[in-house]
Amino acid sequence: MAYKDLKSFAVLQLSGCAGCEVALLNAGEWVDDYRLVYMPLVISSHAVPEVDLLLVSGGIRTDEDLYNLRRAARKADQIVAIGTCAISGGIASLGNQDDVRKMFLSQPERRNIPRILPKCSPIDDYIEVDQYLPGCPPTPELFLILLSSEKQPKMPMTVCQECGREKKRDMRPQHLVGFQQGEVLPDICLINQGYLCVGTSTRGGCRALCTRPGHPCVGCRGPSDALIMKDAEAWFNTISRVFSSMTDIPADELDAALRSPQLALYLFQFSDYADPEKGPRQKEKVL
Repeated sequence: MAYKDLKSFAVLQLSGCAGCEVALLNAGEWVDDYRLVYMPLVISSHAVPEVDLLLVSGGIRTDEDLYNLRRAARKADQIVAIGTCAISGGIASLGNQDDVRKMFLSQPERRNIPRILPKCSPIDDYIEVDQYLPGCPPTPELFLILLSSEKQPKMPMTVCQECGREKKRDMRPQHLVGFQQGEVLPDICLINQGYLCVGTSTRGGCRALCTRPGHPCVGCRGPSDALIMKDAEAWFNTISRVFSSMTDIPADELDAALRSPQLALYLFQFSDYADPEKGPRQKEKVL
């Protein structure tokens, strides 16, 4: 197929860190099937041209983000929200705190920047999204699946299914171990070792890149299908039941850790999927 006949796609970066773009570039096999026409890290123009597929990363943090998103969305046949920020606000949404905004805007030298909106929003607050690719960032393999012309395979239900670590009935820790503490035993479930791992509730498809070498899952792929339309208490209770069945860690110690800043960045964004105003389309559109 001639290069000019390949499907065209663009990558629109809103307020984010460019991690998703780097992951996409690492998945270089798509170059034989797609013609990249816009991506700030690689190729750019004054505006996003008309494309078959628009990938959007980052959250809507400024009026410029919103303007660029709406302008690009009108020119795309299909739109995919890429990564945690585009799907639920991500790191930039931490600035939704009133005291953070007040501190930032109190300095005159910072006022000549795009106007900060009242909150950082996922892109589907403003436009219709055809598909969602969660992750922070999504792995290169997930980008290849997304851009493949073949039917997308069914994702593993949870990270736990991909991890492969053995669960022990006779190994019940009494307290949580800090994320960076202790020596991680190979091939044994991190929960059995006292680590706060939420892979049992997190969507699979990442090949358990964190848990296999010994880093607890923090939930960056979002909730599994079993939790995707449930409220915060439902997924808190689900995680608590897992730890209750596998450990002797006190319930109040576990609850405090689940609600701590260590997990807040990703785990608390599980609840975005359960927004009743967005309806049941989430589960069917999430890769």
